[in-house]
Amino acid sequence: MSAGQPLHHRLAAEFRGRIAAGTWPEGQQAPSEAALCEEFGTSRGPVRQALATLRAEGLIVGGQGRSPVVRRNVASHSASALGSFTAWAREHGREPGQRTTLQARVPASAELAERLQIEPGEPVLALRRVRTLDGAPALREEMYFVWDLGRQLMEFDPDSGSVNRFLLDRGADLFASTHRLDAVAATADDAADLLLAEGAPLLRVRRTTTDSAGDIVEYSEDRYVPGVTTVTVENRLFAAPNAALRSVAVRRNA
Repeated sequence: MSAGQPLHHRLAAEFRGRIAAGTWPEGQQAPSEAALCEEFGTSRGPVRQALATLRAEGLIVGGQGRSPVVRRNVASHSASALGSFTAWAREHGREPGQRTTLQARVPASAELAERLQIEPGEPVLALRRVRTLDGAPALREEMYFVWDLGRQLMEFDPDSGSVNRFLLDRGADLFASTHRLDAVAATADDAADLLLAEGAPLLRVRRTTTDSAGDIVEYSEDRYVPGVTTVTVENRLFAAPNAALRSVAVRRNA
């Protein structure tokens, strides 16, 4: 590891290299925090920061009391795939913001229960925010999390930044997401939050997120203001043991 950078940056680079080289095989457990602390002669702080970075990048899942697991097909996953609006905005030199309009435990409606594959009436965490770019409304988020995951967000201030980063830093298993894109007319709530006329066209992105076991953990709908952001879909082919599978990475573009 090269000197001159903070230790957790150097550790993250070392861990990435081990995953790329297959030293930490895909689908297998990486060394525990205790083992890594002993190997590198450091405290838990830098090791935890490095592992949190890899979780945010989508290279590992889990941690915090158990050894993290290296994701399968890590090269095909994109950390920018409509994951963190905050990280995307800052990467492109824009200033992200957010205003929370709802953060509550609510019973799942029949429609939402079907989407999350839970029983109607089961508790979920509902989160609604208006996201801004350089102070201008850019999209309206509506997110629902199964309660085992959502209860962690009761400790989170949604006006402080990225929901995904908060969950990943706490070891949440956010493995894959499926996105459906279409155009919709702005509702009265959309119009009020996004400063548009009711009926104005919006780009809607519906996302279903699963953990590494394939269980659904989140369903969300994002409604984008045209002309503020666009969404690019990039298809990538990668080799798989039994068949050729297609991975779709979705990026936001200014």
